[in-house]
Amino acid sequence: MHQLVRLVPMQAVTMILAACAAHPGPVIDTRGVDMAAYRRDLAECQQYAAQVNMAAGAAKGAVAGGAYGAAVGSIHGRATEGAGTGAISGAAWSALDADREKQRIVKRCVAGRGYPVLN
Repeated sequence: MHQLVRLVPMQAVTMILAACAAHPGPVIDTRGVDMAAYRRDLAECQQYAAQVNMAAGAAKGAVAGGAYGAAVGSIHGRATEGAGTGAISGAAWSALDADREKQRIVKRCVAGRGYPVLN
């Protein structure tokens, strides 16, 4: 049973991180677009998005998740396991939220520069 408890959160983390790695960049209608200028603008927009501090968000998520997991785990006499599971889950969800925010920043920036963003 203990192995299953540890396996489930690790599978969730793996799936979440895979989703982050596969995130789509902005999809634009390229009709009439100077692609060299677009690539420069996209790179600048990605630099703005890089300012999102994923590590800090993940750390806060780990603390919050750990506290929640310990509380829930204590109901069943497994506070330590609950804290570990909660910390992993909290960190993964916070990292996913930060990645989504980066995507939104890039898309808003590109759209703000006049490119027709389709996604």
